[in-house]
Amino acid sequence: MDSTRIARSPQVDSVNLTQTSSEYKLRFVSLGGILGVTKNMYLYELYKGDQLQDIVIVDCGIGFPQDKALGVDFVIPDISYLKDKLSKVRAILLTHGHEDHISALPYHYTDLGEPPMYASRLTSAFIKNKFKETGQQPKINLVDFDQRYKFGGITAEFVRMTHSIPDTTHILIRTPAGNIYHGSDYKLDLTPPYGSPPDFYKITQFGHEGALCLMSDCLGTDREGLTLSENIVGQTFEDQMRKTKGKFIMSTFSSNISRIRQCVEAAKKFNRKVAFLGRSMKDNTAIAAEIGYLPELKTLLIRDDQVMKMAPNKVCLIVAGSQGQYNSALARLASQQHKFIAIKPGDAVVFSSDPIPGNENEVYSLIEDLVLLGADVVYSDVQEQLHASGHGSQEDIKFLARFVDPTYFIPIGGTIRHQRGYQNLMTDLGYKKDNVLLLDEGDTIIFEKKGARKGPKIPTKTIYVDAYGVGDVGSVILRDRQIISTDGMVVALVLLDVQNKLITKPSIVSRGFVFEKGEEKLMGEATKMIESVLIARGTQPLSVTTFKKQIADNLEQLFLESKGRKPLIVVEVIQI
Repeated sequence: MDSTRIARSPQVDSVNLTQTSSEYKLRFVSLGGILGVTKNMYLYELYKGDQLQDIVIVDCGIGFPQDKALGVDFVIPDISYLKDKLSKVRAILLTHGHEDHISALPYHYTDLGEPPMYASRLTSAFIKNKFKETGQQPKINLVDFDQRYKFGGITAEFVRMTHSIPDTTHILIRTPAGNIYHGSDYKLDLTPPYGSPPDFYKITQFGHEGALCLMSDCLGTDREGLTLSENIVGQTFEDQMRKTKGKFIMSTFSSNISRIRQCVEAAKKFNRKVAFLGRSMKDNTAIAAEIGYLPELKTLLIRDDQVMKMAPNKVCLIVAGSQGQYNSALARLASQQHKFIAIKPGDAVVFSSDPIPGNENEVYSLIEDLVLLGADVVYSDVQEQLHASGHGSQEDIKFLARFVDPTYFIPIGGTIRHQRGYQNLMTDLGYKKDNVLLLDEGDTIIFEKKGARKGPKIPTKTIYVDAYGVGDVGSVILRDRQIISTDGMVVALVLLDVQNKLITKPSIVSRGFVFEKGEEKLMGEATKMIESVLIARGTQPLSVTTFKKQIADNLEQLFLESKGRKPLIVVEVIQI
């Protein structure tokens, strides 16, 4: 497909920039991922004077809620800013196949106007799988690393990079306003077990052209040295498998195909059959095997229901749920809820991933549960080289900075401390502190020939996704769920006749608020209070809304004074 034909007919949109001229400007917009590690989505907007010409989107991923107990599955970027600019969206470029970079696509693709997507082979396969349930047929172009793609006035070129998933790329963006290196998640792995090492020649050539800004993954700024090669993990699997007398259970991200492949090859060497546990693990490994990223599995694979029928030392389980996710395959094993498989003494459970910031409590709780079952649990705190991070450490970050040698830097994909750490690393290299731009979600930077400046902030909100839909969970619902989780819930049902008199005593039911022993007396007091409110009204006209609010307020005060708690109170008034 000729990418020059993709660009849509230009239309004129105005934007409120403080300077208006015929010169080109490039505006960088973060809709997610700049601060908070996940939910990556970035915009590159080319302007001629004050007229928007072209938009290229890089990545479109999901994030995870801070409080996992409120029924929210994940969060996705807010794209409302793009609603009136869809005619200028030329393409979506995907850097790699991790959830936080591609998994919001099925939710936003139609609303974005179904622009063409560009991705590497494995990334493309994962995206297609994401769209299966939607019935959509996304336009995905397999990237050619020797080609430059033109999207209006923006040119993009993909460069091979290494991470914790094969087929990871960085993107070289060329515009009339300057050249940008988009460096999402990476490490400089010179000896990856599968695939190619980073294309240092192309990276340095881009730097020699003159780079205006480097967007760089900053998650590893608190680790000294270089990040270990993925290669070291395979030997660790073999060493652990050799001394494990029971089932060998390895848990990692289901998208970490390189890690999974090394475990499969170790199992093959020790004559262990392999079972994949968890939907995402089964789906991703099936995709990877289909396109040749995993070895032949037909003679190696067994079903879940065959595991306990085999000698424990002949079994290897590769399991999703290394981040302690609720109801994941590993969580079900730890809670003894798996239909076919049980953890036994002598089994080894190997965590081949480090906790994502914010997931530490869930992971360590899971480890405790597994230890209680008698498993030998091995994780990075007690055993080195179980996991090689996919993110570059300080020296990786410095090398990329030197290769690209830009005027400006924007750290992405980390927390505030990682951003600060990145800024310190760049100043140590001799770059100006003011040229390392620390941004938050919705912040914008305008690049011009004369330099870079902060642009107007784009308002964004958190879009929650749960089992019932997208965006149905708002702040009020989350507040109510929070109250229910801590203080419980009370429902009061009041039946009135046409004259607004009680037909029967009010019915009050509580859940998660008080124990049964203390409930009868307290609910009796609550019933009397409702009756008194109605009696006090006398013959005055009844406003149901006002009546419900008055009852709720009075109940809240009663419960607070008697129990020191404020449950969620729902009052229903039915007039018959």
